[in-house]
Amino acid sequence: MSFQDPVVPVCPFDFADALEFDPSLASLAGRGPVSRIRLPYGEAEAWLVTSFAGVRQVTCDPRFSRAAIVGRDYPRMTPEPIVSPESINVTDPPHATRLRHVAAQAFTRERVAGMRPAVDRVVAGLLTAMAETGPPADLVTHLSVPLPHLTICELLAVPEDDRDHLRTLTMRLLATSPDARQDAADAKAELRSYFAKLVPDRRVAPGEDLLSALAAAPVPEGEEPLSDDELAVLAVTLILSGNDTATCQISNIAYLLLTRPEDRAALARDPGRLPGALEELLRFIPFRKGVGIPRIALEDAEIEGTAISAGDYVHVSYLAANRDPAVFPDPHTLDLERPVHPHMTFGWGGHHCLAAPLARAELDSAVTGLLTRFPGLRLAVAPEDVRWDTGTIRRFPLRLPAVW
Repeated sequence: MSFQDPVVPVCPFDFADALEFDPSLASLAGRGPVSRIRLPYGEAEAWLVTSFAGVRQVTCDPRFSRAAIVGRDYPRMTPEPIVSPESINVTDPPHATRLRHVAAQAFTRERVAGMRPAVDRVVAGLLTAMAETGPPADLVTHLSVPLPHLTICELLAVPEDDRDHLRTLTMRLLATSPDARQDAADAKAELRSYFAKLVPDRRVAPGEDLLSALAAAPVPEGEEPLSDDELAVLAVTLILSGNDTATCQISNIAYLLLTRPEDRAALARDPGRLPGALEELLRFIPFRKGVGIPRIALEDAEIEGTAISAGDYVHVSYLAANRDPAVFPDPHTLDLERPVHPHMTFGWGGHHCLAAPLARAELDSAVTGLLTRFPGLRLAVAPEDVRWDTGTIRRFPLRLPAVW
């Protein structure tokens, strides 16, 4: 729908005050489970679904299609669409099922358990380097930025000389400035081209790496193996994911624990509580701004009592769903004793993040390493002096200087 209703609020979702919840998103959620909004970029208005039940419905209902947005100027947060048209993130069944079947084999519980020693080695190396540098040290520079990127590059066996450049490309792709559109498009094309050249080599001379495993992964009977181009796009998705959620959450969790010494001390005394505490931290932290990739209603439908017309754009807010009081009592309170309940930080339904087990392993390893190696860790500046990212869709401290 191209008609612009003046009553529909324009939602820049540019709030970046530490880890406070975006008041505009909280206000929309407080009005009801479904709202009409406009975003900074894109051709049209959209529906925004904020309740846990509503988000669960949209993400599991085949009448709401991500594939249908391909080729359209859909409402979004960034000037250049982050995902490629061929990405697994904008596919529907049965094509999405085929891609996810292959990708999921790389992140089974058993395979991630096998990856954990490699993750721990990366963490140990980074923390040793930080200790040798001495205080004050920036946790963002020494841990949260390099860990996810180095881990996924290690698992994909990306040559060491290429790793810094790949990270620079991913950062260019996540920018929100209107002037960044062409630069982001160029970065996306270069990332895809890089892996398109790497994949054929892994088919000819496979190794023990994740990309070789994906290339050799069996597909359901009657399906074609993934093409070189599909594997390249899948690798780009993994690189982007590795530099998004885990990077932000390591920084954000470290910030919260450094500013909540009682919680940090309790976890240090009883490390067995960490897995449950991490789930609450993941639920609570607004690690990004606004919304992600929308869907299009393929036919008339109803969401939480609101009529949706065929062709309408529908956005969901995982952030708001994680603060739904119907599911999480006193949702705006961080309670590390809260009983574990499934949250939506890694998405839901057919597009739940396949690499979530790896992200959890990275977070567990990073937090365990910090608590163990640096029991006296504390912020080197006042919390109000910590600088936060304001130039991308993400929420995380740009620097986190600490002493011990």
